[in-house]
Amino acid sequence: MPLEPTEALLGEAGVGAECVPVAAGGLFTRADLLLAALRPVFRRDLALGLGAAPLAAAAPVWAVGDARQRRRTAQLLLDGGRLAAVPGELAHANALIRGGPSARRAHGGWILHGRKDLVRDAHRAGAWVVHARTAPGPGRSAFLLEPGLLPADAVRTLPRAPASGLRGAPLSALEFTHCPLPADTLLGRPREGTALALRTFQLDRCLVAGAAVAAAETVLRLAAHTVFAGRDARTARRRHTALAPLFADLLACDSMATVALRALSLPAGRIPLTAAALSQVVLDVLPENLEDLIGVMGTHGRTPGSAHAARDKLVRDLPHASLGHTGTAACHAVIVPQLRALAAHSWFRGATPPPALFRTGQDLPELKHRLPPAADGGDLLSAALLASAEHLSHAPRADGARTVLAALAQAFTGELHELRRRCTALPDVFDPAAVVLSDRFALLQGAAAVLGVWEAQDGTDAFLAEPAWAVLALSRLARRLGLNPPAPPESCATQVLDELARRGRRDRDCALDGGAPAY
Repeated sequence: MPLEPTEALLGEAGVGAECVPVAAGGLFTRADLLLAALRPVFRRDLALGLGAAPLAAAAPVWAVGDARQRRRTAQLLLDGGRLAAVPGELAHANALIRGGPSARRAHGGWILHGRKDLVRDAHRAGAWVVHARTAPGPGRSAFLLEPGLLPADAVRTLPRAPASGLRGAPLSALEFTHCPLPADTLLGRPREGTALALRTFQLDRCLVAGAAVAAAETVLRLAAHTVFAGRDARTARRRHTALAPLFADLLACDSMATVALRALSLPAGRIPLTAAALSQVVLDVLPENLEDLIGVMGTHGRTPGSAHAARDKLVRDLPHASLGHTGTAACHAVIVPQLRALAAHSWFRGATPPPALFRTGQDLPELKHRLPPAADGGDLLSAALLASAEHLSHAPRADGARTVLAALAQAFTGELHELRRRCTALPDVFDPAAVVLSDRFALLQGAAAVLGVWEAQDGTDAFLAEPAWAVLALSRLARRLGLNPPAPPESCATQVLDELARRGRRDRDCALDGGAPAY
């Protein structure tokens, strides 16, 4: 779609206010509500939506900025301006976060020097949040810079870099040449930039996961329309049963992304762990499902606006959206160092999270942008997994689906026992086996999110309250773990496929809320 006219429409609609906290004059209260507000944009274009929601770029300002910095940033976004993030280099660097400038103290302020490639909106942003190295090792600091107040000969924006995906995202390089910075451009305290970056990254990875689910929902809905058009339900059911597990996967991914976003509002130190694990599973599962859709739709019919065209675009966009601090390597960097401590002090001991975490219609506290406390040793979702397994073991099993669901929950619990044994045996130094264990841990976190969302249903949505979709989704997660639970009853696939057809006939989306897609 044409980017600039659409961006102008979003600006006129006041989309910038969605990323400004209510206390600063905006509309932002929680990350899951931000995703809900921007779902119609993400459904159409992943790049457009991510550009319209600079929450991660603004997070350091809301976390540690002084009154002046917060006021100027709020005014910029409320007036329709753009804020660009210039992240610093981390250990798992790739094209999006490799390199970056450094800063040294001089004349009561700072001197900034260096280059950062692939900065979104660098050439048209009214302000930049720059993460720069200010000391050896992990010493980094964050700065809020306004291009118009910097010496013109000390800053250069280079032409847009070509990219195979996110073609609507204006990416370019930003180069600083001994650029003087006033002392009041520093955000927070010196060397606080690493903690700010980690807070930024957990916001960003959760939002990217939610955005990817919204975009994938469009692809699945168009594919279902292609499959069901002109065929009676019985014929479509017989020929296209592969759609049922893909629909269940999408509901599972929506559950994970929603739980991750809602968890950001909880005052718990292990939230970065939850965010990394759930986002990793979402961004691993969705690309595989997009490949599986080819087997359902066939390889012909690539016309503008078709399911094939939407799928092809998302296949190009997803790798770019999930690179850098939202990609799998970054998630491993968060999870792996914590596995031994989790195994020794948390699993089978932690308190369960509040039920509101999984009840998408229930209020949660406003997200606090301030830096989170040190990790408290808790693991919210592993505790929730154990609680769900316990509930299901005592619940009446009126049908085969509930029996399989209980067996799945017990299988995941057994896997958590085995994971604890293997993680306890990890050496003090890095062991490549920890990466494999990190992947298994992430899948268990995903299973816990799905079970939690299913248990939280109040019966308002009869389909989600039934176990069919959860059984299919959890069976697929179990296979990823190499577990061998009972096969789902055939009635599960039938129920899920019938629901997909029903939503298609009523023009409802394929996400958890099943609302109108707002086209």
